[in-house]
Amino acid sequence: MCRTKKKVNFVYVTLHVNGGTFLPIKTKNVFEHNMHSEFGIISKKSAKAINKYRKMGGRIIAVGTTVLRLLESSKDENGIIKGFNGETDIYIKPGSNINSVDGLITNFHTPRSSLLLLVYAFIGEKKTKKLYEYAIKKKLRFFSYGDACLLWKT
Repeated sequence: MCRTKKKVNFVYVTLHVNGGTFLPIKTKNVFEHNMHSEFGIISKKSAKAINKYRKMGGRIIAVGTTVLRLLESSKDENGIIKGFNGETDIYIKPGSNINSVDGLITNFHTPRSSLLLLVYAFIGEKKTKKLYEYAIKKKLRFFSYGDACLLWKT
């Protein structure tokens, strides 16, 4: 964990992202998609720090969709983060109960991707469509090395 001059705290997790992250959804019904798994670690120390900041009224922001997947995999039903060391194949889609974070920093994702559905689940379909219309209009760069945005949970 580190702290900046602006009193922003960073907590580190370990992720082993695999190529499945970039594969499009191939099933006709997106809810029938078979999600790939990825390995991740959240130490007990990191989990404790995240929960402490939240209890103090701090906002938790996941930097990347894979971080959000890992945090959602390690939480209990109340959104309390637990230590985690293993594979996760969590599929975050519309209707998922996301309560581990307040914000998400992510880029603009490809159509028919599990990552785009995660954004739908996080901010809702209407806001996602409006955001993507804006990005297209302003010629923002899409995909993994494109422009990023900070999204707040709705």
